[in-house]
Amino acid sequence: MLQKLNRQTAHTPQTRPVKVLQFGEGNFLRAFVDWIIDILNEKADFNGAVEIVQPISKGMAKMVNDQDGLYHVVLNGLQQGKTISETRLITSVAGAFNPYEDFSRFLKTAENPQLKFIISNTTEAGIAFNPNDTNITILAETFPAKVTQLLYHRFQHYKGAADKGLILIPCELIEKNGDTLKHTILQYISLWNLPDDFKNWVNTANAFCNTLVDRIVPGFPKDTIQDIQQSVGYEDNLVVTAEPFHLWVIEATDAVRAAFPAEKTNLQVKFVKDLTPYRTRKVRILNGAHTALVPVAYLRGLKTVRESVEDQYAGDFIRKAIFDEIIPTLDLPKEELQQFANDVIERFQNPFIRHELISIALNSVSKYKVRVLPSVLEYHKRTGKLPERLLHSLAALIRFYKGDARGENIPLNDTPEILDFFKKVWATNNPVQVVKATLSNKAFWDQDLTLVEGLENKVLHFVLKYEEQLSLA
Repeated sequence: MLQKLNRQTAHTPQTRPVKVLQFGEGNFLRAFVDWIIDILNEKADFNGAVEIVQPISKGMAKMVNDQDGLYHVVLNGLQQGKTISETRLITSVAGAFNPYEDFSRFLKTAENPQLKFIISNTTEAGIAFNPNDTNITILAETFPAKVTQLLYHRFQHYKGAADKGLILIPCELIEKNGDTLKHTILQYISLWNLPDDFKNWVNTANAFCNTLVDRIVPGFPKDTIQDIQQSVGYEDNLVVTAEPFHLWVIEATDAVRAAFPAEKTNLQVKFVKDLTPYRTRKVRILNGAHTALVPVAYLRGLKTVRESVEDQYAGDFIRKAIFDEIIPTLDLPKEELQQFANDVIERFQNPFIRHELISIALNSVSKYKVRVLPSVLEYHKRTGKLPERLLHSLAALIRFYKGDARGENIPLNDTPEILDFFKKVWATNNPVQVVKATLSNKAFWDQDLTLVEGLENKVLHFVLKYEEQLSLA
């Protein structure tokens, strides 16, 4: 019978001071942030522990505490052509608590003199303002309001000391997440009529960092958990699996860089003055390649990202789309872009992750507009030519929304307006009308794409080819 995992059975006494308060106990933060901090403790003398705040009333704090904060991260994937499978016992988490059960304890965490960071991942909807969150004397509902309560308590406890400000590093997947968090906190300061000197302290003594995070985290490995537990020798109910690739881009000052010594390690943590080029790179190459690949591969009869990349035709298609048509539109150093692109292809090939094309196909029209269309237009602007493969993908997308291929219905998943539009235009059974109506639909693209010289004819050419091929299939 396996031993239960805790600090006594694992012989890992907790002696590090809590330097990080973390909102969120989910798979991503534990396999990304807490994994990174664990490595910083080992290799960069960070000497800090993480205390987790359960962000909603029902969560995993008790499970975390039952294991004294310990758990294993299992990395599975490809790295430089080699299969990687690594397991690490994470010791950086001191514990977790539920603020809904003890508000005074929640506030008391702000009195910790060693506390330096607040890190969060409360989903894309987490950084929001609720004007009904009016009572500062009870636990607030929203995440930014809770942070405002903590900061105000710390401000009062340390009498506004400038050196007791915190570094806030949100990981929510929204643009300018740090700026948005700060703006929302300032809204609560106004709502609660808090003093101007507190507002000034928030603005001057605290750092709000915009970030970009990137790692695929499948989470708890229910299919292989017994094998993993046998391998590690413990009953661990918090195992989390992830891919080896990781990237954390943090827009921050030199002071933040010094406080979080990731650059002393081989971790892919980048401190930059402006993360915009890195966000654009991720959206255009990683997300854009996903979106461009899906309809082409699906109409070919393929089902997953991995088999698509390994298919001779689809794999060649997406590689050339990335290297020949997307990378030339970006402004980071070419070598850096090519390395990121190679990493993306390798991530797509990960044999441990089954990524269904049909799941990525959700809301494909809006995804194409945000992730792929900017590359199409920038390529045309820079070269005076049209990108063959990215427009081939647009044609495949239009044909995909016909809703059938190879004698089977396609389970389309999009807004009712978009599905109704394609149902009506394809009912004409006239590809010329379908292409014209789709490309000229400003509700889709915020512009009329038929006005881009040659684009309509190019897309129509590919749509007609698909109609011919699929009628013979």
